[in-house]
Amino acid sequence: MSHALIRRRTILAETQLGDEVHPLLRRLLAQRGIVHPEEIAHELTHLADPMQMRDMGKAVERLWQALNSQQRIVIVGDFDADGATSSALAILGLSAFGFQQVSFMVPNRFEYGYGLSVQIVDELALQKPDLLITVDNGISSIDGVARANQLGMEVIITDHHLPGQQLPAAVAIINPNQPGCAFPGKSLAGVGVVFYLLIALRSRLRAEGWFVRENIVEPNLANWLDLVALGSVADVVPLDFYNRILVAQGIRRMRNGAMRPGIRALLQVAGRNYRQLASVDLGFVLGPRLNAAGRLDDMSQGIMLLLTESDALAQELAQELDALNRDRRLIEQQMQQEALQIVDELTADMQAIPRGFCLFHPDWHQGVVGLVASRLKEKFHRPVIAFAQAETGDEIKGSGRSIQGVHLRDLLDEVATANPGLLSKFGGHAMAAGLSLKQADLPQFHQAFLQALAAIGDQSLFEPVIESDGEVSPQDMNLYTAQLLRDAMPWGQGLPEPRFDGEFYLLEQRLVGERHLKMKLGFTPDRNRAIDAIFFNCDLQCWPNPSVQKVQLVYQLSINDYRGDQTLQLIASDMRPLD
Repeated sequence: MSHALIRRRTILAETQLGDEVHPLLRRLLAQRGIVHPEEIAHELTHLADPMQMRDMGKAVERLWQALNSQQRIVIVGDFDADGATSSALAILGLSAFGFQQVSFMVPNRFEYGYGLSVQIVDELALQKPDLLITVDNGISSIDGVARANQLGMEVIITDHHLPGQQLPAAVAIINPNQPGCAFPGKSLAGVGVVFYLLIALRSRLRAEGWFVRENIVEPNLANWLDLVALGSVADVVPLDFYNRILVAQGIRRMRNGAMRPGIRALLQVAGRNYRQLASVDLGFVLGPRLNAAGRLDDMSQGIMLLLTESDALAQELAQELDALNRDRRLIEQQMQQEALQIVDELTADMQAIPRGFCLFHPDWHQGVVGLVASRLKEKFHRPVIAFAQAETGDEIKGSGRSIQGVHLRDLLDEVATANPGLLSKFGGHAMAAGLSLKQADLPQFHQAFLQALAAIGDQSLFEPVIESDGEVSPQDMNLYTAQLLRDAMPWGQGLPEPRFDGEFYLLEQRLVGERHLKMKLGFTPDRNRAIDAIFFNCDLQCWPNPSVQKVQLVYQLSINDYRGDQTLQLIASDMRPLD
């Protein structure tokens, strides 16, 4: 049984939303601090001015020069879904503006690692580009940018990752998180940064009369919001006001059928109806299939999927990515079992679970360790770093995931500062980070990591809590409410999807598949008013249990779409007997 505390969210501020907003939705938004009508206005006119970004004017000027001379440009992307959507958006946007020599390269993560490295620059030099544009990376590529400058290639960096103390000597750095940047939306994904660059560049070209002079139809940037929405949700950036606009608009277009052929094909191979699309589908259906290319193979395949205009090629590439994703799942399951075994061995003689875990296995796959860290973080409510062997025999690469309130990138910074030379490199965010170190130094790092965690004074951060939005009344327990909540907001990081708790009579229970508990629940013992529910991957030691008549359930309102017939279904995430 779960020992996590179920804690109900409180109203953070008095709502000023009017009666036109459903009372339940008003409560949910107030529990997330959204109380003003303008905060739920998702029109594109509310986007911030891109020129508020530091160096935006420099980047636009340099691109204007490149366009006038038709210089050769290479987009250098990252190997995840944000990097793929950023690369595709940059290529589609610049090409539509009239740039004629735009190509892309994604460093193979297993050969070159992350970012614009010296090796990558040397390889790119063979193509003789005039300008390199990094997307979703570059803010830490000090040596790579220096090498590019030395070889006569200029660099524009577009990134959203947190910068270190030194910035690369690029011609322009577009990153809302760099020092001195006044742009209000600090949570943009890499693809969001590229979108704002295209907005600013289009304004300049319009002012110069470029589109009229060259007889080019001025592109509608909203046509690519499907890419922006996908990259933003898949990268798990906080859905602040500006990101909510981008994601909400992207989903709205996708539900109307306006999307890249590759995104449509991914939805088809996953068996998802685009008309019922929700933000959760971007994160858990499309994102993993796109990421599978970068995790196991080469993200170029994912970028080609997003770029192609051919439905047939899109279908072929989507099926290949779907197959890669199935392979990834099998690899992940095996690694997860091994990780749990390591945890059992580590904690065998301990009375309490340590504040964090560092795990390494020589056979683990570099591209999947982050997923293993994520699964264990969820299971144990602890920061977890999982390591795999790097290409060079004496080095290992780690991918970490953290819990709310423990800033992983800052924690690694503390470890690096206290132990000079221990980490070869590191970077990331509050909730996810990557690092490299020598395999022989892992025990020292593990000890330093635990010491840094031990210095955190707030013990409550390490106590598992299930955040709930409270109860749903019987009159709101219906299909209409489920549809309303699904479509009301782009739920995600920083704006968690509504999750409720309540007491129910357990009227029926049976296993379906190997470990899914199918149930009928009721507010009363009346079987004529039963509510369908399912508990995926339930604890088989606890359920089914015919002796239990009443339960406390943590659940989400969901829509079960079976052959076009839609019904309400509760999806349980925690269930406890009340008898």
